Amino acid sequence: MFTGIVETTGTVVALHPGAPGAGDGTVTVRIQAGEIVDDLPPGGSLAVDGVCLTRADHVTADNDGARQATGGPAAGEFVADVMGETLARTTLGGLQPGDTVNLERCLPVAGRLDGHVVQGHVDATGTITQRVDHGAWETVRISVPRELAPLLAQKGAIAVDGVSLTVTAVSAARETEHWFEIGLIPATLAATGLGHKTEGSRVNLEADVMAKYAARLAAFAGGDHQ
Repeated sequence: MFTGIVETTGTVVALHPGAPGAGDGTVTVRIQAGEIVDDLPPGGSLAVDGVCLTRADHVTADNDGARQATGGPAAGEFVADVMGETLARTTLGGLQPGDTVNLERCLPVAGRLDGHVVQGHVDATGTITQRVDHGAWETVRISVPRELAPLLAQKGAIAVDGVSLTVTAVSAARETEHWFEIGLIPATLAATGLGHKTEGSRVNLEADVMAKYAARLAAFAGGDHQ
């Protein structure tokens, strides 16, 4: 479990075809993460732009198209195998070397829940359609798929690229194009990759887990058992 309080950012080093045995359609991502992964063992979890990934103990590289192992990760490097499902549902499939990503370790027992409960299970991606600069802070509008819109409420919580944020405005249920807005304070703009995203950028979205359970219960109560 995560809290949506980004601890640091990392830089994508490389992406390679998945390691042998990882399955078709996987990609191995290498991220220079720094000290945040110093005590993270293989099999440990790290949220990367809001996506929960498992640390691998290998690196794969291509040499003229041939896949070959190159040993363990370098110091401060986080390596993970990302399956096709994750690549299709999140922005990780579009990462390029040099990109900045938000990083968060899982919440330790007795740790402070400063954000909200975040699972690292991205529901959908959205697109930034507007950024309004208010001087010390910004308002950002993000378009969302219709199926995600009922899970968003004004003053509710959402994770955007793994950042716990409060929803400040939402589209009306009758609208055909759905969106929500968030406010970004200077600390968030400086400490996360959201400060660098522009209009047209895609972002990972995870709705509040309680909203998802409520929607599921309501579907059964209404006779919709899909």
